[in-house]
Amino acid sequence: MLITFLLTMGIISICVVIHYEALYRLGSFVEELRISPRQQVVVGVLLALAAHVVEIYIFAGGYYYALYYGTIGGFTGEAPMENYFDCVYLSFVTYSTLGFGDIIPHGGVRFMVGVEAMVGLVQIAWTASYLFMQMEQKWGHSAVSGPVASRKGSRRGNSRE
Repeated sequence: MLITFLLTMGIISICVVIHYEALYRLGSFVEELRISPRQQVVVGVLLALAAHVVEIYIFAGGYYYALYYGTIGGFTGEAPMENYFDCVYLSFVTYSTLGFGDIIPHGGVRFMVGVEAMVGLVQIAWTASYLFMQMEQKWGHSAVSGPVASRKGSRRGNSRE
């Protein structure tokens, strides 16, 4: 179990650093592109998704280790786990918390699978909040104090003034 714990913590650390660096550098990279704010948001979404895919492939590496070295558990189920791309499939399903249930982890690798679902949830939420802030900044208004809500006397705004 110690090997599983250390491997999982290493993978989490790598994924968090990748995600932080991707989002941190995304803003300045997109600003350097000479494209409209709308296009900048689209490019930002695509690059953020690419960061998620890299993280999914890293977790798949942990599953591949479990598959071929067997010291931290294994897998059973309807779908056979035979190669790295089967591990990538499991990682996509787990990271996105979709969870088809056609592959069942056993042993210590269950810890890694559970943690990946939690990491995926946090990273996806982190990306969503980042992209929301970018859209507010690039589109020039806030969802809370947008053009409709800021008008005095508006039924949607604060009409107590």
